[in-house]
Amino acid sequence: MFVQFILLFLGLGLVIWGADTLVEGASAIARRFGLSEFLIGLTIVGMGTSAPEMVVSFIGAAQGNADISIGNVVGSNIFNTLLILGITGLLISTPITRENRRRDIPEYIFIILLLGCLGMKASLFGVGVNGLTRWDGALLLLLFVLYMWQSFRSQDASASPDEEHSQPEIKPWLAVLMILGGLGGLIAGGNFFVDAATTIARDFGMSDKFIAITILAGGTSMPELATCVAAAIKKKGQMALGNIIGSNLFNVLLILGGSALISPLSFGSITWVDLGILLASALSLLTACWTYRKNQLDWVDGLIMLALFAGYMSYLIIRL
Repeated sequence: MFVQFILLFLGLGLVIWGADTLVEGASAIARRFGLSEFLIGLTIVGMGTSAPEMVVSFIGAAQGNADISIGNVVGSNIFNTLLILGITGLLISTPITRENRRRDIPEYIFIILLLGCLGMKASLFGVGVNGLTRWDGALLLLLFVLYMWQSFRSQDASASPDEEHSQPEIKPWLAVLMILGGLGGLIAGGNFFVDAATTIARDFGMSDKFIAITILAGGTSMPELATCVAAAIKKKGQMALGNIIGSNLFNVLLILGGSALISPLSFGSITWVDLGILLASALSLLTACWTYRKNQLDWVDGLIMLALFAGYMSYLIIRL
């Protein structure tokens, strides 16, 4: 048990270092090539910080453990939005752009609704079983490819609102090394943390679903948490927002799509409460645009998100 706690703290240290390095490198690339920090967060940072979820879910699917694959993604998306953006909102007011309001956030809400319809098709429509088939997985992967193509095609070369041009220039080769090194630290640290936390949890007799939605989801979301906090401290709110939306879309479309192709996934352990909180977390991004018509995520939205997260965690603990 002592060794597991050592690995837990070692993983945490690697995640923190990796997040800071990744944000610096990604910001340098954004400035160098005229890419918006939101797009960098959506693609390089978002997909990179979701690598731990991909590893955990693909292994769970290969082992025939749908509770791990689905619970990890559902839990991670809830953690990402309610906890991580909630904390980010407390640290910095993040502007929500016109593209975020009209395209990125509504499309993410649509993907969550689609996931619910595909995963609960038997309960909703009386056909098939509650779960994702290989055909469902193929559809999710196709949507992922289309979303990435659309994001780059509609990229606005103008700088993002919170970009700081006064920062010293970092050479492109060094920025790429920082991104790769940061991702390596995030993935290695996340794996150390997840493995140690899972071992400790199982020693206390916790179920696979509870471990997946809480400990695994929280552990694999640590890269997003560290990256968003680092981005907020560096006044790069759009990168933090892009990181979360990108990670969440990556989790649903690529990770669940790929997992379903490996092995069909049952939604037997996922309840309507789990899916309802997942949808509420997505809708909370949209309501942040309307609150006082301020078009930004600030401390008020952060407190609401954290309150929803605390309520959901309390529900899970009571259900143990």
